[in-house]
Amino acid sequence: MTTQSYQEAKARVEELRSLIRYHDYRYYVLDQPEISDAEYDALMRELRQLEEAHPELVTPDSPTQRVGGQPVEAFGIVEHRVPLLSLGNAFSIDELRAWYGRVCRLLGTDDFAMVVEPKIDGLAVALVYEDGRFVQGATRGDGYRGENITQNIRTIRSVPLTLNDGYPEQFEVRGEVYLSKAAFERINQERAEHGLPLFANPRNCAAGSVRQLDPKVTARRPLDIWIYGLGWIDGGTVPATHWETLEWFKRLGFKVNPHVRRFTDLDEVARYCQEWAERREDLEYEIDGMVVKVDDYEHQRRLGFAGREPRWAIAFKFPPTEATTKLLEIGVNVGRTGTLNPYARLEPVQVGGVTVSSAALHNEDDIHRKDIRIGDTVIVRRAGDVIPEVVGPVVSKRTGREQVFRMPDRCPVCGTPAVRKPGEAMSYCPNKACPAQIFRQVVHFASRDAMDIRGLGEAVADALLRAGLIRDVGDIYALTAEQVAGLERMGKKSAENLINAIERSKHRPFPNVLFALGIRHVGQEVARLLAEHFGSIDALAAAPEEEIAAVPGVGPVIAASVRAYFTDEDNLRVIEKLRQAGVRLALDRREQAAGGPLAGLTFVLTGSLARFTRGQAEELLERHGAKAGSNVTRKTDYLVVGEDPGSKLDRARELGVPTLNEEEFLKLLRDRGVRV
Repeated sequence: MTTQSYQEAKARVEELRSLIRYHDYRYYVLDQPEISDAEYDALMRELRQLEEAHPELVTPDSPTQRVGGQPVEAFGIVEHRVPLLSLGNAFSIDELRAWYGRVCRLLGTDDFAMVVEPKIDGLAVALVYEDGRFVQGATRGDGYRGENITQNIRTIRSVPLTLNDGYPEQFEVRGEVYLSKAAFERINQERAEHGLPLFANPRNCAAGSVRQLDPKVTARRPLDIWIYGLGWIDGGTVPATHWETLEWFKRLGFKVNPHVRRFTDLDEVARYCQEWAERREDLEYEIDGMVVKVDDYEHQRRLGFAGREPRWAIAFKFPPTEATTKLLEIGVNVGRTGTLNPYARLEPVQVGGVTVSSAALHNEDDIHRKDIRIGDTVIVRRAGDVIPEVVGPVVSKRTGREQVFRMPDRCPVCGTPAVRKPGEAMSYCPNKACPAQIFRQVVHFASRDAMDIRGLGEAVADALLRAGLIRDVGDIYALTAEQVAGLERMGKKSAENLINAIERSKHRPFPNVLFALGIRHVGQEVARLLAEHFGSIDALAAAPEEEIAAVPGVGPVIAASVRAYFTDEDNLRVIEKLRQAGVRLALDRREQAAGGPLAGLTFVLTGSLARFTRGQAEELLERHGAKAGSNVTRKTDYLVVGEDPGSKLDRARELGVPTLNEEEFLKLLRDRGVRV
């Protein structure tokens, strides 16, 4: 080792430690992170690698020798009897296999079980119980000393204040306090309305909520908790395994995540981790990975620790859903209803395993509320297949050259002066002949959830409009295979396939047709409500605004938009073209009457189910004749309650609507002859 290489390593180690301490302070103490988790992990990983290569550089105050952030003295300090340690990370299946191989070598066997559980993106806490009563709650802090948040923890309704029989004299459980995605959005919306800074993500919102000096503030936020481990125990017998401990927790009255699984084969563990990497958006709360633990406590004792991390557990981290990058420009495109939609052009960055170069910005007010400026370094979030969005700027990285965005006063496509109605967030192009609007209307009309015309995507829609073969969606049904085959890059077979898809779309259910029309504010659920209430396009077109507004789930804003649509002569001409083409413009009452084994029943779902996603359950119900509602009303027959239910459960209790847990729901389906 040369003096130069040692000096370079030493300088980089000091730089990394300074950066990590700064970001620890912003993350754990201020709840105002400036970088994504992935970027933080990269800094920590580089520091570990340098310290492993140069052990003489390791110091007791290095971030690698600590667990988390400093406790805030204002709360009072709790000394943790058994430290709350961090986990090592595996960022790929290969790294997970490498961890497993090390465990096998150390134990001298591969005959052991592993428990896999979702890694909740929340705030780690330790709860102490004496004689079955909750007496103390503390944050993890630096792993050895945390903040005393007992009074705030008492406000979390899923934390039992007294336990069921079977508890020891005194013991500590570990858990993760979190906030659901829906609750996070509501809190940020309220903060925006009051001009307060927005939370970056649910984790920071949960941390900020738990660490309020006034417990009344905490109580107003719908925090929840999952209990995942045992800290220590006095006056009782510790179960032999982690799995048995979790089962014991359930009997005592603690909330344990329903997606915890036990496996004896690493391939099964890997498949389960990969499954949740793909399904993470199905949950109503954020997870950023899966935790894999050796199940047997005697095995855990033998494996021990490597530094400050247990050898018997590892966190399989999902690809990051957030990253930071440069906002190069804010562009504006035109939607199918004429909305002027700002979007971000970004320096390409990897988010969730995908390269992202553009992201949503919602509207002008949202941009100014978040104080996002052209040239900013911004945090970008991607969730599943949802369009990436800009969360907010990293203010500390501003240079002073950033520019405030202003919405253009004219349509960027047709040049028509833009309008913005009082009380509305969006500016509009009022020109119904705007080429951009017509193009978006055609693409929406042909989309899978609307008319499902396979082959009529953006490229073909653009070609049809440019060739003058269509001027609106009604003209689609007058197309011939010969006309389509004449388009660039469209052969005879492709043209025939498209015409066949257009023909099949005539038989799409009426709710899909209504959604396909692209009426402003009418999404899939509202289209279904209107279709079921009025039964036909003619009845809806003739209905007064007051009657439309009276449909449960609709309201005056949507009603005014629907009424305006049917008073427009151009829209009525499109509907007539669809009628002449044979498109279904009414519910088939005979099919509806025939129904299925669940005909006449209305179900509403809340919380997450282990057997189905929300969409799968609703599709199953509707396929067998039931109605899958979005709101609990007096007409709801059953509320199906999964894990982490929302306010719908309170509404059902208020109205006396029967509730079913998942097992009861499955039994009802089987009793009615539905195969599940």
